Amino acid sequence: MGGYVTDLLKSKHEVRVYDDLLYEDTYLKEVEFIRGNILNQKNLIPHLRWADTVIWLAAFVGDPACAVNPGLALDVNFSSLKEVIGLFDAKIIFPSTCSIYGAQDGLLTEDSPPNPLSVYASSKLMAEEVLMRRGNSLIFRLGTLFGVSDNFARLRVDLVVNVLTIRAKLEGVIRVFGGEQYRPLLHVKDVGNALEKHVESDKCGIFNLHCENLTIRQIAEKVLLEVPQASIEHTETSFQDARNYKVSSEKAIFELGFAPQKSVDGGIREVSKLVSSGRVTDFSNPRFTNVEIIRIKEGKNAESQ
Repeated sequence: MGGYVTDLLKSKHEVRVYDDLLYEDTYLKEVEFIRGNILNQKNLIPHLRWADTVIWLAAFVGDPACAVNPGLALDVNFSSLKEVIGLFDAKIIFPSTCSIYGAQDGLLTEDSPPNPLSVYASSKLMAEEVLMRRGNSLIFRLGTLFGVSDNFARLRVDLVVNVLTIRAKLEGVIRVFGGEQYRPLLHVKDVGNALEKHVESDKCGIFNLHCENLTIRQIAEKVLLEVPQASIEHTETSFQDARNYKVSSEKAIFELGFAPQKSVDGGIREVSKLVSSGRVTDFSNPRFTNVEIIRIKEGKNAESQ
């Protein structure tokens, strides 16, 4: 997501990227880049003073990734932002997650009660709360992302639409556990477009962003339309991920003009095309999965101590 957002911003704004490259090995964008860790407040302060608006993308993303080191995940996802709030009084745009809703029936709005079921969801909800008390903050609760971001960014294969498409193409089998659990889905580029649109707007508050609510089974069936030679292998065994929720994005549509351009069908086609192109030779490479990257880096840190 960050790479695509940078591409959108750099033609209209002066952009500075502050990043520790947790998920990447290189940074190839033609914008000013500072290698830094957000937990190092001393190094971060000069760049906060430079900025008119901060898009706070720094995070351990996903339930499994945060479970590797819950304490560090809480520091990165919540404590670091809490400290920044005391150092920066201009606008902050913060991508949160619809995972804060957990498992609930009905169509959920921004006024629905949260029900976080993981460290990831809890840390994002805590960050939302301090931002809302602060004011001057725009919070997007994102659906489960899918699709291809840009030509440099890695493809995430730990996202349900992406992984089901890749397995259908490479293995010919889509394994569905349970399958009736709902997910609100959102293309990564629609997130980028929403972030860029509101860098200079005066909009604040919390907004759900999604394009479609689908069950895991429905996603698999859509994948089969693109990869008809594959088959679905279904099991009633309960999946360890207990999340199950549908959301409404009506508030964002009416108040922000949110209009997602990318469908789930289109996202499946672009991932399928990427697999067929041969541009990625090993989808099992840990760099494509957030939890595996963090496990590897945590292991290296333990070895060095």
